[in-house]
Amino acid sequence: MPRFLRPLTRTVMYTRWLHLLAAAVFAFVCGAVYPGLSAPSVRDWALIYLVPLPLLVLAAMVPGTRRAEGLQARLTLFPGGHARVAGDGVEAGVSVAPSASWRDRGRTAVWLVLRLLLGLSVALVSGQLMAVALELAGGATGFPTATVSAVPLPTAGWWCAPLVPVVLLFLGYVVEGAGRVMARAAVWLLGPSAAERVAALEERTERLLERTRIARELHDSIGHALTVAVVQAGAARAAGDAVFTDRALGAIEETGRAALEELERVLSVLREAERPVSARPTLRDAERLLDAARASGATVQVTVDGPLETLPGPVSREGYRILQEGLTNVLRHCGAVPVQVTLSVGAGSLCLEVRNDLPTGVAPGAAGTGSGLRGVRERAALLGGRARTGRTGDEWQVHVELPVP
Repeated sequence: MPRFLRPLTRTVMYTRWLHLLAAAVFAFVCGAVYPGLSAPSVRDWALIYLVPLPLLVLAAMVPGTRRAEGLQARLTLFPGGHARVAGDGVEAGVSVAPSASWRDRGRTAVWLVLRLLLGLSVALVSGQLMAVALELAGGATGFPTATVSAVPLPTAGWWCAPLVPVVLLFLGYVVEGAGRVMARAAVWLLGPSAAERVAALEERTERLLERTRIARELHDSIGHALTVAVVQAGAARAAGDAVFTDRALGAIEETGRAALEELERVLSVLREAERPVSARPTLRDAERLLDAARASGATVQVTVDGPLETLPGPVSREGYRILQEGLTNVLRHCGAVPVQVTLSVGAGSLCLEVRNDLPTGVAPGAAGTGSGLRGVRERAALLGGRARTGRTGDEWQVHVELPVP
């Protein structure tokens, strides 16, 4: 097929034509009321163009008008499932939200006026060109039709036949050009307002933050469970003691069950399940972390200063994850070594510290990716706190301070 004919084969050209003609219908209805459509003069045609405009401006003041026009524009002005050529997502630039400001109403009014003026013009041109095509076809066959177009035609004859496709092709390109103008105008006049763009950016940011938080949750909870299971299994095999092995298997079972619950909770969030999701653990549940570390062979001493139950939910939940990551690093990189955990609730702050002895030549994180310690710092920063991790003498320290409102 010749390239210059391809636009005329796209279904979207005809849906755009329909979009323009629908606006012309409103103008003709208003014109039938005043000044009338019986032999209209040039002045009458000017009034047909102008009379509907105040009504359109009033309609644009209704918030729902913008939504209705946006839906129509998306459906008829852009390639989609109804077109042979798939769309490129441009229709997403047309908002379907109601008008939320006077600026939105003003843009909608301009859109309605443009649609009526261009639609009425396309309707008149379409009628005239189709009338010319019919007259030429009648002249070519020797049966001329009554003159209904405003274009004067010479005497009929065989030469009229080649002009019929030329006139129809010209009509197609007029419709194609007007449709492209309306599509561009729709993106500009019916596009998202500044407030809608800001809201969309905020929603996207929230989704990205939620994905980051879920990734961090999985890293902390599942990583901790796997670390405890590996350490327990290795210790049980090395010990060769039935009693120790039974205790290790019990710890592995309990840690695995907790990890499965946590995984199910996170997956429920990802699936946006309607059923309630179990609450995230807090520092009041820290005893199970300490028991799992002790069951792995580590000697854990805990100092608690202040009421943990008074901590706000976000601080207590993030504190639990930070403690979990600290103990996981100890078991993963240092093994069964003495660990000192300090939880201090003071005036306006929570101080959490995990200190452990360093075996000779071993530094936590040396063989890892550092994502766990980075997650600790990120959690502290999100709450307005600070975290310090690193070697102090012969010990490794994770020291976190979180503000408590």
